[in-house]
Amino acid sequence: MRSIALVLASLLGGCSWLSSPAGPKPAELPRLEKPREVRVLWSARVGSAGSFAFAPALVGDAVYAAAHDGRVARLDAASGTERWSVSTERKLSGGVGAGARTAVVASEEGEVIALEADSGKVRWRARVSSEVLAAPAVGEGMVLVRSLDNRIFAFGEDDGKRRWVYQRAPASLIVRTPAGVSILGDTAFAGFSGGKLVALALASGNVRWEATVALPKGATELERVTDVVGEPAVEGREVCAAAYQGRVACYEAASGRQIWGRELSSISGVSLDPRYAFVSDDRGGVHALDRSNGRSVWKQDRLSYRQLSVPSGLSAAVAVGDFDGYVHFLARESGDFVARYSTGGGAVRVPPARLPAGVLVQTQEGALYALGL
Repeated sequence: MRSIALVLASLLGGCSWLSSPAGPKPAELPRLEKPREVRVLWSARVGSAGSFAFAPALVGDAVYAAAHDGRVARLDAASGTERWSVSTERKLSGGVGAGARTAVVASEEGEVIALEADSGKVRWRARVSSEVLAAPAVGEGMVLVRSLDNRIFAFGEDDGKRRWVYQRAPASLIVRTPAGVSILGDTAFAGFSGGKLVALALASGNVRWEATVALPKGATELERVTDVVGEPAVEGREVCAAAYQGRVACYEAASGRQIWGRELSSISGVSLDPRYAFVSDDRGGVHALDRSNGRSVWKQDRLSYRQLSVPSGLSAAVAVGDFDGYVHFLARESGDFVARYSTGGGAVRVPPARLPAGVLVQTQEGALYALGL
């Protein structure tokens, strides 16, 4: 049995946790020859993530970050200076979704809270049907919230009124990781159990197309778990997704026509830059794939079983976090180690966010680090 946390949900709504025996030992960190210096551009603290995963949101010159205890803060992206900090008085369970005017968070009880971007004042509150693990998505005047019971709720950004709900049948076993929604133009993209990727009309919630990233395989129910994980990655005219015990695949965003797909299992997801798709597989390998055809460009396998985040591509490097609070910088064109930084602040489970001069990471213990090479 693979070393991954799963939640078993019955049709009656009850749940129990499955845990596997101790998995393989994480790789020792390799010694770096003449590493580049990692500069801390600024640092701040927002509060612990608890057992959840909190990702910061970067919009223009603002960074929004949240913590499990209900705190939400806006910081200056260049300096880390705090612009405002508020308490939602709720136990939050995921990161911040933000646009130019609105920052949105959600609670473990399914309450959605929209805040004014310039002041932190509550604009509206709404409810969804269950716990929310992923950051809401904000775009085109809409707020989309993915709940753990396979529903997507759409609310008006200004008034919080529910516009539509999209629902799929629940699966008996799911990978309990944040599975968010991505917006590109007037279309929303989300992945589901059974390896399905769906494109929804943002205005109505109608299905524009559906694709199969991966088909379930195996003799047991556990072996057949094939969830699309993380947020679908959108770049240009393409959308890509990764599935646990499945594949990574890219599609034309408008039509759903598959551009390429390759066998690769991930528990975190995929990211894109103009040339490559970056994936951490479920054994701790970091892959760079050619965006045009899915061909392997390089693989870095010396971080095995270190529970890696989704890698993020920078201009000349790729940044990836691990369970021990390290951020590893790999050469974008070769995958060789370039530098390493220890946050000392708990696991880095969420993808490093791209800054103009580097990356921003948020640790499980609630530290924010803006790092530059």
